[in-house]
Amino acid sequence: MYIEKVVIENFKCYKGRFSLALNRGANILVGNNEAGKSTILEATHLALTGILNGRYLKNELSQYLFNREIEKAYIASLGTSSKLPPPYILIELFLAGEECSPLALLKGNDNSDKVGNCGVFFCIEFDEQYQSEYEELLNAGNIKTIPIEYYKVTWRSFARDAITARSIPVKSALIDSASVRVQNGSDVYISRIIRETLEDKERVEISQAHRQMKETFMDTPSVKAINSKITASANITDKEVKISVDLSTQNAWEMSLMTYLDEIPFHYVGKGEQSIVKTNLALSHKKSQEANIILLEEPENHLSHSKLNELIGKILDNLESKQLIVTTHSSFVANKLGLGHLILLNNMKSTRLNELSDETKAFFLKLAGYDTLRMILCSKAILVEGDSDELVVQKAYRLNNQGKLPIENGVDVISVGTSFLRFLEVAEKIDKNVAVVTDNDGDVEAVRKKYVNYIGDKKKQNITIYFDENVSNGVTLEPQLLKVNDLAKLNDVLEKPYTCDEDLLKFMLNNKTFCALKIFDTEKDINIPQYILDAIK
Repeated sequence: MYIEKVVIENFKCYKGRFSLALNRGANILVGNNEAGKSTILEATHLALTGILNGRYLKNELSQYLFNREIEKAYIASLGTSSKLPPPYILIELFLAGEECSPLALLKGNDNSDKVGNCGVFFCIEFDEQYQSEYEELLNAGNIKTIPIEYYKVTWRSFARDAITARSIPVKSALIDSASVRVQNGSDVYISRIIRETLEDKERVEISQAHRQMKETFMDTPSVKAINSKITASANITDKEVKISVDLSTQNAWEMSLMTYLDEIPFHYVGKGEQSIVKTNLALSHKKSQEANIILLEEPENHLSHSKLNELIGKILDNLESKQLIVTTHSSFVANKLGLGHLILLNNMKSTRLNELSDETKAFFLKLAGYDTLRMILCSKAILVEGDSDELVVQKAYRLNNQGKLPIENGVDVISVGTSFLRFLEVAEKIDKNVAVVTDNDGDVEAVRKKYVNYIGDKKKQNITIYFDENVSNGVTLEPQLLKVNDLAKLNDVLEKPYTCDEDLLKFMLNNKTFCALKIFDTEKDINIPQYILDAIK
Protein backbone atom coordinates (compact mmCIF):
# COMPACT_ATOMS: atom_id res chain seq x y z
CA MET A 1 0.00 0.00 0.00
CA TYR A 2 1.30 3.44 -0.87
CA ILE A 3 0.33 7.03 -1.70
CA GLU A 4 0.08 7.63 -5.44
CA LYS A 5 -1.00 11.29 -5.23
CA VAL A 6 -1.21 14.10 -2.68
CA VAL A 7 -3.61 17.03 -3.12
CA ILE A 8 -3.22 20.13 -0.92
CA GLU A 9 -5.42 23.23 -0.94
CA ASN A 10 -4.80 26.44 1.02
CA PHE A 11 -2.49 24.78 3.58
CA LYS A 12 0.41 27.04 4.64
CA CYS A 13 2.41 28.02 1.50
CA TYR A 14 0.04 26.27 -0.93
CA LYS A 15 -2.48 28.70 -2.36
CA GLY A 16 -5.30 27.00 -4.23
CA ARG A 17 -4.98 23.42 -5.43
CA PHE A 18 -1.60 21.68 -5.58
CA SER A 19 -1.31 18.11 -6.79
CA LEU A 20 1.77 15.89 -6.58
CA ALA A 21 2.10 12.37 -7.98
CA LEU A 22 4.43 10.11 -5.99
CA ASN A 23 6.57 7.11 -6.80
CA ARG A 24 5.87 3.82 -5.08
CA GLY A 25 9.42 3.67 -3.63
CA ALA A 26 11.61 6.73 -3.12
CA ASN A 27 10.53 10.35 -3.59
CA ILE A 28 13.16 13.06 -3.13
CA LEU A 29 11.68 16.53 -2.66
CA VAL A 30 14.10 19.36 -3.40
CA GLY A 31 13.61 23.08 -3.76
CA ASN A 32 14.75 26.36 -2.30
CA ASN A 33 13.65 27.48 1.15
CA GLU A 34 9.89 28.09 1.42
CA ALA A 35 9.23 25.93 -1.65
CA GLY A 36 6.82 23.78 0.39
CA LYS A 37 8.85 20.59 0.90
CA SER A 38 8.24 20.30 4.64
CA THR A 39 4.60 21.27 4.20
CA ILE A 40 4.05 18.22 1.98
CA LEU A 41 5.44 15.98 4.72
CA GLU A 42 3.31 17.69 7.36
CA ALA A 43 0.16 17.48 5.24
CA THR A 44 0.70 13.79 4.46
CA HIS A 45 1.32 12.91 8.09
CA LEU A 46 -1.64 15.02 9.21
CA ALA A 47 -4.07 13.27 6.86
CA LEU A 48 -2.88 9.84 8.03
CA THR A 49 -2.65 10.51 11.78
CA GLY A 50 -4.57 13.68 12.61
CA ILE A 51 -1.34 14.92 14.25
CA LEU A 52 0.57 18.14 13.53
CA ASN A 53 3.69 19.14 15.48
CA GLY A 54 3.17 16.22 17.84
CA ARG A 55 -0.40 17.20 18.81
CA TYR A 56 -3.84 16.19 17.62
CA LEU A 57 -5.00 18.95 15.29
CA LYS A 58 -8.65 18.94 16.38
CA ASN A 59 -7.47 20.48 19.68
CA GLU A 60 -4.86 22.76 18.08
CA LEU A 61 -6.63 24.57 15.23
CA SER A 62 -4.94 27.83 14.25
CA GLN A 63 -5.49 30.53 11.65
CA TYR A 64 -1.77 30.26 10.82
CA LEU A 65 -2.36 26.93 9.11
CA PHE A 66 -4.17 28.75 6.29
CA ASN A 67 -2.38 30.19 3.30
CA ARG A 68 -1.72 33.87 4.05
CA GLU A 69 -2.86 35.13 0.65
CA ILE A 70 -6.14 33.22 0.97
CA GLU A 71 -6.65 34.65 4.45
CA LYS A 72 -5.94 38.23 3.31
CA ALA A 73 -8.31 37.91 0.34
CA TYR A 74 -11.06 36.64 2.64
CA ILE A 75 -10.60 39.46 5.19
CA ALA A 76 -10.45 42.12 2.44
CA SER A 77 -13.70 40.86 0.90
CA LEU A 78 -15.72 41.20 4.10
CA GLY A 79 -16.15 44.94 3.66
CA THR A 80 -17.40 44.60 0.08
CA SER A 81 -20.57 43.46 -1.66
CA SER A 82 -18.89 40.23 -2.80
CA LYS A 83 -17.98 38.60 0.49
CA LEU A 84 -15.97 35.40 0.25
CA PRO A 85 -17.01 32.37 2.29
CA PRO A 86 -14.71 31.35 5.14
CA PRO A 87 -11.66 29.61 3.60
CA TYR A 88 -10.95 25.92 4.04
CA ILE A 89 -7.93 23.62 4.05
CA LEU A 90 -8.11 20.35 2.13
CA ILE A 91 -5.67 17.44 2.09
CA GLU A 92 -6.38 14.37 -0.01
CA LEU A 93 -4.29 11.23 -0.22
CA PHE A 94 -4.98 8.94 -3.18
CA LEU A 95 -3.92 5.46 -2.10
CA ALA A 96 -3.06 2.40 -4.14
CA GLY A 97 -2.52 -1.26 -3.40
CA GLU A 98 -4.17 -4.64 -3.73
CA GLU A 99 -7.91 -4.37 -4.35
CA CYS A 100 -8.63 -7.07 -1.78
CA SER A 101 -6.65 -5.24 0.91
CA PRO A 102 -8.18 -3.06 3.68
CA LEU A 103 -7.82 -0.17 1.21
CA ALA A 104 -11.02 -1.32 -0.48
CA LEU A 105 -13.01 0.10 2.45
CA LEU A 106 -11.71 3.58 1.55
CA LYS A 107 -12.81 3.43 -2.09
CA GLY A 108 -15.29 5.95 -3.49
CA ASN A 109 -15.59 9.11 -5.57
CA ASP A 110 -15.82 11.64 -2.72
CA ASN A 111 -12.67 13.44 -3.79
CA SER A 112 -11.69 16.50 -5.81
CA ASP A 113 -11.13 14.37 -8.94
CA LYS A 114 -14.65 12.85 -8.64
CA VAL A 115 -13.34 9.44 -9.66
CA GLY A 116 -13.52 6.10 -7.91
CA ASN A 117 -10.34 5.65 -5.91
CA CYS A 118 -9.11 4.58 -2.49
CA GLY A 119 -8.15 7.49 -0.34
CA VAL A 120 -8.35 9.81 2.64
CA PHE A 121 -10.17 13.17 2.74
CA PHE A 122 -9.01 15.59 5.47
CA CYS A 123 -10.62 19.02 5.63
CA ILE A 124 -10.50 21.97 8.03
CA GLU A 125 -13.70 23.85 7.25
CA PHE A 126 -16.38 26.18 8.54
CA ASP A 127 -19.00 24.42 10.66
CA GLU A 128 -22.44 25.32 9.30
CA GLN A 129 -24.10 24.91 12.71
CA TYR A 130 -22.50 28.23 13.69
CA GLN A 131 -23.90 30.06 10.65
CA SER A 132 -26.25 32.38 12.58
CA GLU A 133 -23.61 33.33 15.14
CA TYR A 134 -21.11 33.88 12.34
CA GLU A 135 -23.61 36.16 10.52
CA GLU A 136 -24.02 38.29 13.65
CA LEU A 137 -20.26 38.66 13.96
CA LEU A 138 -20.02 39.43 10.26
CA ASN A 139 -22.71 42.12 10.37
CA ALA A 140 -21.02 43.75 13.35
CA GLY A 141 -17.80 44.01 11.35
CA ASN A 142 -15.79 42.30 14.06
CA ILE A 143 -14.00 39.71 11.92
CA LYS A 144 -10.32 40.61 11.60
CA THR A 145 -8.92 37.10 11.23
CA ILE A 146 -10.26 33.70 10.18
CA PRO A 147 -12.91 32.83 12.84
CA ILE A 148 -11.28 29.53 13.73
CA GLU A 149 -13.61 29.00 16.70
CA TYR A 150 -16.37 28.18 14.18
CA TYR A 151 -14.32 25.55 12.36
CA LYS A 152 -14.34 21.76 12.44
CA VAL A 153 -12.13 18.95 11.18
CA THR A 154 -13.75 16.54 8.71
CA TRP A 155 -11.89 13.28 8.31
CA ARG A 156 -13.35 10.63 6.07
CA SER A 157 -12.60 8.13 3.34
CA PHE A 158 -13.39 8.61 -0.32
CA ALA A 159 -16.36 6.33 0.43
CA ARG A 160 -17.78 9.10 2.72
CA ASP A 161 -17.23 7.05 5.88
CA ALA A 162 -15.83 8.77 8.97
CA ILE A 163 -12.36 7.47 9.76
CA THR A 164 -9.59 7.73 12.35
CA ALA A 165 -5.89 6.93 12.20
CA ARG A 166 -6.71 3.44 13.45
CA SER A 167 -8.99 2.70 10.49
CA ILE A 168 -6.45 3.86 7.84
CA PRO A 169 -4.38 0.83 6.77
CA VAL A 170 -1.52 3.03 5.57
CA LYS A 171 0.67 4.24 8.47
CA SER A 172 3.33 6.93 8.47
CA ALA A 173 6.44 7.72 10.48
CA LEU A 174 7.54 11.37 10.39
CA ILE A 175 11.20 11.84 11.30
CA ASP A 176 12.65 15.33 11.70
CA SER A 177 16.19 15.26 13.09
CA ALA A 178 16.17 19.04 13.53
CA SER A 179 13.54 18.94 16.27
CA VAL A 180 12.90 16.78 19.30
CA ARG A 181 9.50 16.74 20.99
CA VAL A 182 9.79 15.76 24.62
CA GLN A 183 6.86 15.26 26.99
CA ASN A 184 7.48 14.42 30.66
CA GLY A 185 11.09 13.56 29.81
CA SER A 186 10.24 11.05 27.09
CA ASP A 187 10.63 11.58 23.36
CA VAL A 188 7.12 11.52 21.91
CA TYR A 189 8.12 9.85 18.66
CA ILE A 190 10.12 7.07 20.33
CA SER A 191 7.23 6.39 22.71
CA ARG A 192 4.83 6.10 19.78
CA ILE A 193 7.11 3.79 17.79
CA ILE A 194 7.64 1.51 20.80
CA ARG A 195 3.92 1.46 21.56
CA GLU A 196 3.07 0.46 18.00
CA THR A 197 5.81 -2.17 17.94
CA LEU A 198 4.45 -3.96 21.01
CA GLU A 199 1.71 -6.57 20.78
CA ASP A 200 -1.48 -6.07 22.83
CA LYS A 201 -0.37 -8.69 25.37
CA GLU A 202 3.00 -6.96 25.78
CA ARG A 203 1.34 -3.57 26.34
CA VAL A 204 -0.81 -5.07 29.11
CA GLU A 205 2.25 -6.65 30.70
CA ILE A 206 4.25 -3.43 30.73
CA SER A 207 1.24 -1.50 32.07
CA GLN A 208 0.89 -3.98 34.92
CA ALA A 209 4.62 -3.79 35.67
CA HIS A 210 4.30 -0.01 35.76
CA ARG A 211 1.40 -0.29 38.21
CA GLN A 212 3.46 -2.60 40.44
CA MET A 213 6.18 0.03 40.42
CA LYS A 214 3.66 2.43 41.96
CA GLU A 215 2.80 -0.03 44.70
CA THR A 216 6.47 -0.63 45.47
CA PHE A 217 7.11 3.11 45.49
CA MET A 218 4.20 3.79 47.86
CA ASP A 219 5.30 1.03 50.27
CA THR A 220 8.80 2.46 50.67
CA PRO A 221 9.15 3.58 54.35
CA SER A 222 10.65 6.95 53.41
CA VAL A 223 7.80 7.70 50.99
CA LYS A 224 5.22 6.68 53.64
CA ALA A 225 6.85 9.04 56.12
CA ILE A 226 6.89 11.89 53.60
CA ASN A 227 3.22 11.37 52.71
CA SER A 228 2.25 11.35 56.40
CA LYS A 229 4.06 14.68 56.82
CA ILE A 230 2.33 16.13 53.73
CA THR A 231 -1.11 15.03 54.97
CA ALA A 232 -0.48 16.52 58.42
CA SER A 233 0.61 19.82 56.87
CA ALA A 234 -2.35 20.04 54.47
CA ASN A 235 -4.77 21.68 56.89
CA ILE A 236 -6.99 23.06 54.14
CA THR A 237 -8.72 19.72 53.57
CA ASP A 238 -9.67 16.65 55.54
CA LYS A 239 -8.70 14.37 52.64
CA GLU A 240 -5.43 12.46 52.51
CA VAL A 241 -2.74 14.21 50.42
CA LYS A 242 0.19 12.22 49.07
CA ILE A 243 2.71 11.95 46.24
CA SER A 244 2.60 8.94 43.91
CA VAL A 245 3.45 7.61 40.46
CA ASP A 246 1.20 8.94 37.68
CA LEU A 247 -1.34 6.29 36.67
CA SER A 248 -4.11 8.70 35.68
CA THR A 249 -4.39 7.28 32.14
CA GLN A 250 -4.47 3.77 30.77
CA ASN A 251 -1.18 4.24 28.92
CA ALA A 252 0.56 6.43 31.51
CA TRP A 253 3.68 4.30 31.19
CA GLU A 254 4.31 5.66 27.69
CA MET A 255 5.09 9.15 28.91
CA SER A 256 6.62 8.30 32.28
CA LEU A 257 9.05 5.64 31.08
CA MET A 258 12.16 6.89 29.31
CA THR A 259 14.10 5.38 26.42
CA TYR A 260 17.85 4.94 27.03
CA LEU A 261 20.79 4.39 24.70
CA ASP A 262 23.79 2.87 26.53
CA GLU A 263 22.44 4.12 29.87
CA ILE A 264 21.92 7.67 28.50
CA PRO A 265 18.38 9.16 28.24
CA PHE A 266 17.41 9.32 24.59
CA HIS A 267 16.92 13.09 24.44
CA TYR A 268 20.46 13.63 25.78
CA VAL A 269 21.96 11.65 22.92
CA GLY A 270 23.31 13.61 19.92
CA LYS A 271 20.69 14.60 17.39
CA GLY A 272 22.46 12.70 14.62
CA GLU A 273 22.26 9.47 16.62
CA GLN A 274 18.62 10.22 17.46
CA SER A 275 17.83 10.54 13.77
CA ILE A 276 19.53 7.23 12.96
CA VAL A 277 17.73 5.40 15.78
CA LYS A 278 14.33 6.83 14.86
CA THR A 279 14.77 6.00 11.19
CA ASN A 280 15.98 2.47 11.91
CA LEU A 281 13.08 1.89 14.30
CA ALA A 282 10.62 3.00 11.64
CA LEU A 283 12.29 0.87 8.97
CA SER A 284 12.41 -2.25 11.13
CA HIS A 285 8.86 -1.89 12.48
CA LYS A 286 7.46 -5.33 13.36
CA LYS A 287 4.13 -4.43 11.79
CA SER A 288 5.70 -3.41 8.49
CA GLN A 289 2.37 -3.59 6.70
CA GLU A 290 1.08 -0.87 9.07
CA ALA A 291 4.09 1.45 8.98
CA ASN A 292 4.88 1.70 5.31
CA ILE A 293 5.29 5.46 4.71
CA ILE A 294 8.55 7.01 5.91
CA LEU A 295 8.51 10.82 5.91
CA LEU A 296 12.08 11.99 6.40
CA GLU A 297 12.99 15.65 6.89
CA GLU A 298 16.53 16.53 5.76
CA PRO A 299 18.36 13.40 6.97
CA GLU A 300 21.71 15.12 6.42
CA ASN A 301 21.19 17.27 9.54
CA HIS A 302 23.66 16.46 12.35
CA LEU A 303 25.19 13.50 10.50
CA SER A 304 28.78 13.03 9.38
CA HIS A 305 29.37 11.93 5.79
CA SER A 306 30.02 8.30 6.80
CA LYS A 307 27.00 8.13 9.11
CA LEU A 308 24.81 9.67 6.41
CA ASN A 309 26.04 7.09 3.92
CA GLU A 310 25.22 4.34 6.43
CA LEU A 311 21.72 5.72 6.97
CA ILE A 312 21.01 6.06 3.24
CA GLY A 313 22.17 2.48 2.74
CA LYS A 314 19.74 1.28 5.41
CA ILE A 315 16.90 3.18 3.77
CA LEU A 316 17.68 1.76 0.33
CA ASP A 317 17.68 -1.78 1.75
CA ASN A 318 14.09 -1.31 2.94
CA LEU A 319 12.52 0.47 -0.02
CA GLU A 320 10.85 -2.67 -1.35
CA SER A 321 8.38 -2.69 1.55
CA LYS A 322 8.28 1.05 2.27
CA GLN A 323 7.45 4.27 0.50
CA LEU A 324 9.90 7.07 1.24
CA ILE A 325 9.23 10.79 0.95
CA VAL A 326 12.36 12.71 1.88
CA THR A 327 13.25 16.39 1.76
CA THR A 328 16.88 17.38 1.33
CA HIS A 329 19.35 20.09 0.40
CA SER A 330 22.15 17.53 0.09
CA SER A 331 23.42 16.52 -3.34
CA PHE A 332 24.87 13.38 -1.74
CA VAL A 333 21.45 12.28 -0.45
CA ALA A 334 19.76 13.02 -3.79
CA ASN A 335 22.44 11.25 -5.82
CA LYS A 336 22.54 8.22 -3.51
CA LEU A 337 18.78 7.74 -3.48
CA GLY A 338 18.74 8.21 -7.25
CA LEU A 339 18.13 11.36 -9.29
CA GLY A 340 15.40 9.50 -11.16
CA HIS A 341 13.31 9.79 -7.97
CA LEU A 342 13.90 13.53 -7.63
CA ILE A 343 10.98 16.00 -7.65
CA LEU A 344 11.87 19.69 -7.94
CA LEU A 345 9.38 22.06 -6.30
CA ASN A 346 9.26 25.63 -7.57
CA ASN A 347 6.43 28.19 -7.69
CA MET A 348 3.71 25.66 -6.86
CA LYS A 349 4.90 23.39 -9.67
CA SER A 350 6.75 20.10 -9.63
CA THR A 351 9.32 18.85 -12.13
CA ARG A 352 10.51 15.24 -12.19
CA LEU A 353 13.80 13.75 -13.34
CA ASN A 354 12.48 10.24 -13.93
CA GLU A 355 13.29 10.47 -17.66
CA LEU A 356 17.06 10.77 -17.14
CA SER A 357 19.05 8.12 -18.96
CA ASP A 358 20.01 5.03 -16.98
CA GLU A 359 23.67 5.87 -17.57
CA THR A 360 23.36 9.32 -16.00
CA LYS A 361 21.37 8.02 -13.02
CA ALA A 362 23.95 5.28 -12.46
CA PHE A 363 26.81 7.77 -12.83
CA PHE A 364 25.60 10.09 -10.06
CA LEU A 365 24.61 7.12 -7.90
CA LYS A 366 28.15 5.77 -8.01
CA LEU A 367 29.83 9.20 -7.82
CA ALA A 368 27.47 10.82 -5.34
CA GLY A 369 29.85 13.65 -4.43
CA TYR A 370 28.92 15.78 -7.46
CA ASP A 371 27.03 18.97 -6.57
CA THR A 372 23.95 18.25 -8.67
CA LEU A 373 21.59 20.15 -6.37
CA ARG A 374 23.69 23.30 -6.67
CA MET A 375 22.82 23.42 -10.35
CA ILE A 376 19.24 22.27 -9.84
CA LEU A 377 18.45 24.91 -7.20
CA CYS A 378 20.32 27.97 -8.50
CA SER A 379 18.78 30.56 -10.81
CA LYS A 380 21.46 30.14 -13.47
CA ALA A 381 24.66 28.10 -13.66
CA ILE A 382 28.07 28.35 -15.29
CA LEU A 383 29.72 24.94 -15.58
CA VAL A 384 33.51 24.79 -15.65
CA GLU A 385 36.03 21.96 -15.62
CA GLY A 386 38.20 22.70 -12.60
CA ASP A 387 39.12 25.00 -9.70
CA SER A 388 41.30 27.35 -11.75
CA ASP A 389 38.54 27.85 -14.35
CA GLU A 390 36.04 28.52 -11.56
CA LEU A 391 38.23 31.21 -9.97
CA VAL A 392 38.88 33.01 -13.26
CA VAL A 393 35.18 32.95 -14.20
CA GLN A 394 34.30 34.34 -10.75
CA LYS A 395 36.87 37.11 -11.28
CA ALA A 396 35.49 37.93 -14.72
CA TYR A 397 31.97 38.13 -13.33
CA ARG A 398 33.07 40.40 -10.50
CA LEU A 399 34.86 42.75 -12.90
CA ASN A 400 31.71 43.10 -15.01
CA ASN A 401 29.08 43.27 -12.24
CA GLN A 402 30.10 46.07 -9.89
CA GLY A 403 32.26 43.84 -7.73
CA LYS A 404 29.54 41.26 -7.04
CA LEU A 405 30.25 37.55 -7.11
CA PRO A 406 28.00 35.39 -9.32
CA ILE A 407 26.27 33.72 -6.34
CA GLU A 408 25.12 37.13 -5.09
CA ASN A 409 22.97 37.33 -8.24
CA GLY A 410 21.78 33.73 -8.06
CA VAL A 411 24.39 32.46 -10.56
CA ASP A 412 26.38 29.45 -9.40
CA VAL A 413 29.76 28.61 -10.91
CA ILE A 414 30.23 24.85 -10.54
CA SER A 415 33.27 22.68 -11.22
CA VAL A 416 32.05 19.46 -12.83
CA GLY A 417 35.30 17.87 -13.98
CA THR A 418 34.74 16.26 -17.36
CA SER A 419 31.07 15.42 -16.61
CA PHE A 420 29.57 18.32 -18.56
CA LEU A 421 27.18 16.15 -20.56
CA ARG A 422 25.75 14.49 -17.42
CA PHE A 423 24.94 17.87 -15.91
CA LEU A 424 23.55 19.16 -19.19
CA GLU A 425 21.13 16.24 -19.38
CA VAL A 426 19.79 17.25 -15.95
CA ALA A 427 19.67 20.93 -16.96
CA GLU A 428 17.71 20.07 -20.08
CA LYS A 429 15.07 18.16 -18.09
CA ILE A 430 14.44 21.04 -15.67
CA ASP A 431 14.89 23.84 -18.25
CA LYS A 432 17.74 25.41 -16.27
CA ASN A 433 19.71 28.29 -17.85
CA VAL A 434 23.27 26.98 -18.13
CA ALA A 435 26.49 28.20 -19.75
CA VAL A 436 29.39 25.80 -20.30
CA VAL A 437 32.92 27.23 -20.27
CA THR A 438 35.37 24.71 -21.70
CA ASP A 439 38.78 24.44 -23.33
CA ASN A 440 39.19 23.69 -27.02
CA ASP A 441 42.08 21.29 -26.22
CA GLY A 442 43.54 22.02 -29.62
CA ASP A 443 40.72 20.23 -31.47
CA VAL A 444 37.71 22.42 -32.20
CA GLU A 445 35.98 19.70 -34.21
CA ALA A 446 36.20 17.30 -31.25
CA VAL A 447 34.52 19.92 -29.04
CA ARG A 448 31.75 20.42 -31.60
CA LYS A 449 31.25 16.66 -31.83
CA LYS A 450 31.08 16.32 -28.04
CA TYR A 451 28.40 19.02 -27.75
CA VAL A 452 26.62 18.23 -31.01
CA ASN A 453 23.23 18.10 -29.23
CA TYR A 454 23.68 21.64 -27.84
CA ILE A 455 25.09 23.67 -30.75
CA GLY A 456 24.06 24.58 -34.27
CA ASP A 457 20.61 23.37 -35.33
CA LYS A 458 20.26 21.39 -32.09
CA LYS A 459 21.02 24.29 -29.78
CA LYS A 460 18.77 24.47 -26.72
CA GLN A 461 17.28 27.79 -25.70
CA ASN A 462 18.55 27.45 -22.13
CA ILE A 463 22.00 25.94 -22.78
CA THR A 464 25.00 27.59 -24.48
CA ILE A 465 28.52 26.22 -24.98
CA TYR A 466 31.44 28.70 -24.85
CA PHE A 467 35.00 27.96 -26.00
CA ASP A 468 37.68 29.71 -28.02
CA GLU A 469 37.41 28.49 -31.60
CA ASN A 470 40.81 29.96 -32.52
CA VAL A 471 43.40 27.36 -31.51
CA SER A 472 46.20 29.87 -32.07
CA ASN A 473 44.97 31.74 -28.97
CA GLY A 474 45.77 28.69 -26.85
CA VAL A 475 44.27 25.28 -26.16
CA THR A 476 43.61 25.70 -22.42
CA LEU A 477 42.94 28.57 -20.02
CA GLU A 478 46.55 29.44 -19.13
CA PRO A 479 47.89 30.15 -22.65
CA GLN A 480 44.69 32.05 -23.42
CA LEU A 481 45.27 34.26 -20.36
CA LEU A 482 48.81 34.90 -21.57
CA LYS A 483 47.49 35.72 -25.04
CA VAL A 484 45.05 38.45 -23.89
CA ASN A 485 47.53 39.91 -21.40
CA ASP A 486 51.32 40.18 -21.80
CA LEU A 487 54.38 38.91 -20.00
CA ALA A 488 54.90 42.05 -17.93
CA LYS A 489 51.28 42.26 -16.78
CA LEU A 490 51.08 38.62 -15.71
CA ASN A 491 54.47 38.80 -14.00
CA ASP A 492 53.12 41.77 -12.04
CA VAL A 493 49.90 39.96 -11.08
CA LEU A 494 51.62 36.67 -10.22
CA GLU A 495 54.61 38.44 -8.63
CA LYS A 496 57.10 36.55 -10.80
CA PRO A 497 60.25 37.66 -12.71
CA TYR A 498 60.05 35.53 -15.86
CA THR A 499 61.77 36.92 -18.96
CA CYS A 500 60.02 34.88 -21.66
CA ASP A 501 56.51 33.64 -22.36
CA GLU A 502 57.56 29.99 -22.44
CA ASP A 503 58.92 30.00 -18.88
CA LEU A 504 55.91 31.86 -17.50
CA LEU A 505 53.48 29.53 -19.27
CA LYS A 506 55.32 26.48 -17.95
CA PHE A 507 55.00 27.88 -14.41
CA MET A 508 51.29 28.61 -14.90
CA LEU A 509 50.55 25.12 -16.24
CA ASN A 510 52.35 23.53 -13.27
CA ASN A 511 50.66 25.85 -10.73
CA LYS A 512 47.13 26.29 -12.08
CA THR A 513 45.33 26.91 -8.79
CA PHE A 514 48.01 29.22 -7.39
CA CYS A 515 47.86 31.40 -10.51
CA ALA A 516 44.07 31.43 -10.55
CA LEU A 517 43.99 32.53 -6.90
CA LYS A 518 46.42 35.36 -7.64
CA ILE A 519 44.25 36.50 -10.58
CA PHE A 520 41.11 36.29 -8.45
CA ASP A 521 42.62 38.33 -5.60
CA THR A 522 44.47 40.97 -7.64
CA GLU A 523 43.38 44.59 -7.66
CA LYS A 524 45.56 45.22 -10.70
CA ASP A 525 44.28 45.46 -14.26
CA ILE A 526 43.78 42.04 -15.84
CA ASN A 527 42.24 40.96 -19.14
CA ILE A 528 39.95 37.92 -19.46
CA PRO A 529 39.59 35.71 -22.59
CA GLN A 530 36.57 36.73 -24.69
CA TYR A 531 34.77 33.37 -24.57
CA ILE A 532 34.59 33.66 -20.75
CA LEU A 533 33.28 37.22 -20.99
CA ASP A 534 30.63 35.99 -23.43
CA ALA A 535 29.58 33.28 -20.98
CA ILE A 536 29.06 35.61 -18.02
CA LYS A 537 26.79 37.84 -20.07
